[in-house]
Amino acid sequence: MHQKTQIQDLGFSAGIINGELVSFKNNSHEFIHQKGNRGWRNSDDEMFPVIGPTSKNNFLVHSNKGDAVLDQHGLLRELEYSLVSSDDNSVSFIKTYKKNSFVKNSKFPKKSKKEHLFWPYDFSFQKNFKIEKNCLKIEFIIESEKGMPFMLGYHPAFLLSDTGTETLQTTTTEITLKEVLEAGANAFPVLNCTKIELKNIGKKNIEISTTGFNNLMLWTEVNTMICIEPITQYTSYVEQKYLNKHMQLSQGKNIFTVEIKVI
Repeated sequence: MHQKTQIQDLGFSAGIINGELVSFKNNSHEFIHQKGNRGWRNSDDEMFPVIGPTSKNNFLVHSNKGDAVLDQHGLLRELEYSLVSSDDNSVSFIKTYKKNSFVKNSKFPKKSKKEHLFWPYDFSFQKNFKIEKNCLKIEFIIESEKGMPFMLGYHPAFLLSDTGTETLQTTTTEITLKEVLEAGANAFPVLNCTKIELKNIGKKNIEISTTGFNNLMLWTEVNTMICIEPITQYTSYVEQKYLNKHMQLSQGKNIFTVEIKVI
């Protein structure tokens, strides 16, 4: 069942359906790519416990508890969020997973030869939204046993003007939409970066700042949207059988944040 939650504060509002951010507005100005529009079928998603493809390693990911079977970007996206709590300006969702449980792979059989996925660790994954003034804060809380290896990526898509002239600005570099398009499936890496500004055409700019991720990557195939993705690890140039060597280890409870601010 698709249940939409609306949160708001002082002229800003966000819409969330089953844990997916589908809208962030300042009055009538929408900043989030709309599901069904060209470019991407979703408006946001998470990548966990791996980022990137696994097909070249027969969908196997090594861990200190044996090999797991994971498809591109892991298995979290195949699980459903449950509502934890909500009020006027905040809402919280959670996903839980029991180690070695088989999860149906939605890419099978058209885009994958693996019908089921699994991971040899228990975990819970909480996603909290809070809107205050001109800022939407998204918090991710991952709880698992200490030492569990993982990567985390957040995959929101932002609405563009279709002019092809938007740019992105870090503290040191300006990136054009053309450069992101040319990066293709690898996505454009913005490493050792925790803040970036999307310079919009026809509406206010937005600033994305993060804690815990330390890297970003940018992806699109069209002029109408762009994914600005906080990531713990950029894996496009990592051999798939060595993904485990690029994971971080759980502290038992790990917290990551993304703030989307209209400026």
